[in-house]
Amino acid sequence: MGVLSAATATGALIFLPLMARLIELDSWRAVAVLVSIVTAALIPFVFLLMPERPSDIGLTAYGATADEPPPAQGRAADSVRLAFGALARASRTPTFWLLFGTFFVCGLTTNGLVGAHMISFCGDMGLPIVQAAGLLALMGVFDLVGTTASGWLTDRYDPRKLLFAYYGLRGLSLIILPFTDFGAMSLTIFAVFYGLDWIATVPPTLRLANESFGDREAPIVFGWVLVGHQAGAATAAFGAGLLRELTGRYLEAFVIAGAFALVAAALALMIDREGDRPRVAEAAA
Repeated sequence: MGVLSAATATGALIFLPLMARLIELDSWRAVAVLVSIVTAALIPFVFLLMPERPSDIGLTAYGATADEPPPAQGRAADSVRLAFGALARASRTPTFWLLFGTFFVCGLTTNGLVGAHMISFCGDMGLPIVQAAGLLALMGVFDLVGTTASGWLTDRYDPRKLLFAYYGLRGLSLIILPFTDFGAMSLTIFAVFYGLDWIATVPPTLRLANESFGDREAPIVFGWVLVGHQAGAATAAFGAGLLRELTGRYLEAFVIAGAFALVAAALALMIDREGDRPRVAEAAA
């Protein structure tokens, strides 16, 4: 999960310099067309090469025995009922809302703030667009290291303490950044430090979901937790832009986001790793 999460963020960030260069040479429409073409080109590869289930390539499901029958394939209507049923059961527990809230802050402080506004922030400070995009690309390189390492750490240490460290350090870095000189050294340090922490929260959040809601329902619950991540990203993308229009600067947006991250760090320590599982099991029964 650490490697998969790292690939998502790293792929987005390392292509930013190319996209920025295309905008300089042509327009933002060229970037939209390029991304659409590349995405469409992936469809046949996924359709032809990605197996739907382990039996398609002669394997058994992870942890299953050779004589165990494959799970029944449900209808689309059953999937919708299962998804909202899992949400109804999970939403009765404090753990779900703590995971949802902390992941809301994760989206707010990454995709929504830094991903959407860092290049504009650098532009306000006098950095060219391609150089600013290169800064995000550097974050992507270090994200590959940091998030993969987070997966390794999650298998060995308390995920709540890992989330406390990730959100706490992220919050401090966001608060400090607007007060730096935006020189090459300070920006490089920020890019390396923030890149290591970019999506490192995913593996420990998923593990906490597994522990609290069980192997069967945890993937569905984690999907709903991801809704919180995207809602946080949307909030920051709009909110930071609004603050920039009202104040003419990004200082307030970064300080507010950093403060939210510090709150998320404290909330992570409040998650009960085992307390909600009996209630979830009872509700499911």
